[in-house]
Amino acid sequence: MGIKKTVSVLGLGRMGSALARALVEEGYDVTVWNRTPKTIEHTRTAATPQEAFQSDVVVTCLSTYDVQQPLLTNEIKVLVNLTSGTPEQARQTARWAEENGVEYVDGVILAVPQQIRTEQARILFSGNENHHVLHAFGEPVHVGEDAGLAALHDLALLGIMWATFGGYVQAVALMGSAGVKPAQFTPMAMDWLGEMTTHLPEMGAVTESGNYETDVSALDINVSGLRLLTEANEQQGLDATIPRALHSVFERAQRLGHGNHSIASIIEGIRK
Repeated sequence: MGIKKTVSVLGLGRMGSALARALVEEGYDVTVWNRTPKTIEHTRTAATPQEAFQSDVVVTCLSTYDVQQPLLTNEIKVLVNLTSGTPEQARQTARWAEENGVEYVDGVILAVPQQIRTEQARILFSGNENHHVLHAFGEPVHVGEDAGLAALHDLALLGIMWATFGGYVQAVALMGSAGVKPAQFTPMAMDWLGEMTTHLPEMGAVTESGNYETDVSALDINVSGLRLLTEANEQQGLDATIPRALHSVFERAQRLGHGNHSIASIIEGIRK
């Protein structure tokens, strides 16, 4: 068995700390650095980022790219970037790495800190197919050569999560305004969500084909339904920002002439 690479972790928030501990558990020689001094058991603490750059691999898990960018230098041999950002920020960092002779891996973590190094953790990465130390955190999944694709997948999936959680909490508030407890309503919501996800493959195929003909539930009916949902929330004394925003998106597609088409046709308004 060969000697394990030395690895530095920059950024010791909840996630960065979990990554550093996972590397220790995998047997790596780990150095850590944080803007506010912090120690992790069985690691060395670097006084400066430059000291951390002496490792074979540098893993960054910082709050933003604006924090990360000033720290980067061509002293880094391999940069595994797990800092959250936009696809274009990832691409810019990949271009910087290429110009400076730094091997670059861009990744996102589909897990909470407590799930790191478990079967629940998936690490999406893009660009360079050599995932280096990502296996220490979870299952590495390469999503494409474009360095921005990992961030794009991350934000797309989080968008689904945020929309789902936002819709659920809005529904709980609406039901609660009539005295219905979450424990009463949630099982029905879970069954409903399970049923809804079965329609996603067909909906995705329809958005790709552009054939929005339907004999099920036309957009016009759903625009009317969202208007009623918005009014009901307002009448119950609730903030209606979420249903109002959805009504606006659906109504835009209706104005584009998709009233008799399927819900999938709202993508035409989103694309435009």
